[in-house]
Amino acid sequence: MEDLRRQLVEATRAWERSFGNAPLITTVLSEYDAAKLVGCPVETYSRAMQGITAVQKGHDFTFNGSRYQVKGNRPSGKPGSFVTWVPKALNYNWDYLVWVLYDSQYRIQEAWQWEVSAYRAAFDSVKRLSPAHLRLGTRLA
Repeated sequence: MEDLRRQLVEATRAWERSFGNAPLITTVLSEYDAAKLVGCPVETYSRAMQGITAVQKGHDFTFNGSRYQVKGNRPSGKPGSFVTWVPKALNYNWDYLVWVLYDSQYRIQEAWQWEVSAYRAAFDSVKRLSPAHLRLGTRLA
């Protein structure tokens, strides 16, 4: 599976070099990487994702009875490009949120986890989340 991830990243980066913009793979990569970071075996994750759609409400995957919501960011790599905004969870139908920050090559730079009640208490009234907000959670990577 790691080889498949590498191929996806290589194809995306080749597309970006050729056309100036990258296909949208950050969501699927961050879900895969988050599952691995919380200890979900790749085979278990693969089986769990069969038949799941991208518009599943509330959580992105389930592992050991817990529902995980995943957010990921990647800067474009263009001069002056860095992440200043993190997408906010739109609901609280999950147990844990994992935020993954990549570099422009899709290498994990850091990852943070939040339990739903702590996330809601900290951010429910915050309009715009930044990396600094998410860094107050539990570091996974």
